[in-house]
Amino acid sequence: MPKRLGFALLAALALAAIAARADETCLSPYLPKITGQEDYVYVYTLGVPGLGDGNDKLVTIGANPARPGFGKVVHQAAIPGRHEAHHGDFTDDRRFLWLGGLDTSEIFVFDVATDPGKPKLVKTIVDFVSKSGGVVGPHTFNALPGRMLITGLSNAKDGGGKTGMVEYSNAGVHVRTVWMPGGAEYGYDARINVDLNRMLTSSFTGKKNYMRPLPELMGDGEAMKQFGNTVVVWDAHARKALQTLAVPGAPLEVRWALQPRHYYAFTSSALTSRLWGLFRRDDGSFEAVDLAPIGDPAAIPLPVDISLSADDHFLFVDTFMDGKVRVFDVSDPRKPVVVHEQKIGEQVNMVSQSWDGKRLYFSSSLLANWDKTGAANEQFVKAYGWDGAKLEPLFAVDFTAQKLGRPHIMRFGQEGFWAAKTARIDVGE
Repeated sequence: MPKRLGFALLAALALAAIAARADETCLSPYLPKITGQEDYVYVYTLGVPGLGDGNDKLVTIGANPARPGFGKVVHQAAIPGRHEAHHGDFTDDRRFLWLGGLDTSEIFVFDVATDPGKPKLVKTIVDFVSKSGGVVGPHTFNALPGRMLITGLSNAKDGGGKTGMVEYSNAGVHVRTVWMPGGAEYGYDARINVDLNRMLTSSFTGKKNYMRPLPELMGDGEAMKQFGNTVVVWDAHARKALQTLAVPGAPLEVRWALQPRHYYAFTSSALTSRLWGLFRRDDGSFEAVDLAPIGDPAAIPLPVDISLSADDHFLFVDTFMDGKVRVFDVSDPRKPVVVHEQKIGEQVNMVSQSWDGKRLYFSSSLLANWDKTGAANEQFVKAYGWDGAKLEPLFAVDFTAQKLGRPHIMRFGQEGFWAAKTARIDVGE
């Protein structure tokens, strides 16, 4: 083998190893990692009629205290219309950010590599429902090599919870649809452990529920029965369902442990306010274990997003109704203990954590018809420092005051990231 080719192969293998981790601790394992301080937080934001231009948008906030614009909005890119802006993620090359609308089922693709401080909308995918065979409500976006795996929440036939997972190429071409198995038809999150070749999917509810006002929905006994109660274990490569685990009360976000040989994951049940562990047995199968209450379950604090630290030590759990984050010590994953509790705002939804564990970002909006009203309808992104014992405020952006809308999911960007990745290294002859 020529010397230059040998060095090139080693370099490629090194880059592949780097790509096995992600900067925010709970993203696809196929994403390249941002090291060091993030420069931007990209915030997918729901438009509000009469507030600013009323459109959904991607808002960019400066996140690096050493750069201009720290803690301020440095860019916003409108998405024409309101689509129930919700979740999204990067393609495996991290050059594009895909964002989905739960109401219209349209997908918006932003170029974040050309100018990381000014993402640009470059493609809109409008055929998700027809190409997928009737899947509605693109929710979780999970990067695969050359593809995007997208979970659905509903279907076009009856707006109920029966749904599937949809794969697109990075170029925006539909590849295949995998419907959820019998007895576990509901969908929500999907997370992959590449070492085990296992994927876990969780379950929520259909469009006819998630687009209703929350007080009205909670007063409808029949509608409240139409929520998922399962986590499915899959052969990740084959997309084959292997097990269906009972996890009552709408298990939402799934977070795999990140350290080697930690073969377990966490989820939280929204309606029953419980923390669950999903543990691999010695025979390779999985068991679901009810680990602990989250707040007072009788008060329905409504746990929504969770984030696991890179060392598998701390699990941050946001509860929407009381606006709090609870920090569990999960170093013994079967015996979690709350070590910190803090109110973030009148309502809180998403949490994104830096890989080094020093910074956390919180956003406020859950769903347009589920957010609180009146004075309790705070809409913000807040940044905190974490020292392993307490959260200290770094900055806050009031999205209502700035007429931006309702902030939902957040992702990180870094200036010069792609310049460093594409720089030519002369390894000699």
